[in-house]
Amino acid sequence: QVQLVESGGGLVQAGNSLTLSCAASGGTVSTYTVAWFRQAPGKEREFVAASRHTGGSPYHADSVKGRFTIVRNNAKNTVLLEMNNLKADDTGMYYCATGRPILSALRSQSMYYYWGQGTQVTVSS
Repeated sequence: QVQLVESGGGLVQAGNSLTLSCAASGGTVSTYTVAWFRQAPGKEREFVAASRHTGGSPYHADSVKGRFTIVRNNAKNTVLLEMNNLKADDTGMYYCATGRPILSALRSQSMYYYWGQGTQVTVSS
């Protein structure tokens, strides 16, 4: 069973940057699609970004495109989420998850088997 641990969250001012890390154990991220989701207070959890184990370009939600980048490091069995130009709307709990969804279901939470406990990101305006 894959265990995921997120880290790197914190309190940051708008316009600044943070890098989140998702460390995996009990399995290798190279064999899974890894995604980041987030949940803002009072809102449903939403897709942020994904990196497919089959390769190819990563996928990012329109709301973060150009500001966030998902980076896979198979050698370290980790996946990063580099977040730049943060906005107050980026505030929320950030989760990483692994699975093997087909391309059309990449943004679907139900396609991911394993989830971390999350790391909180708070952006002050």
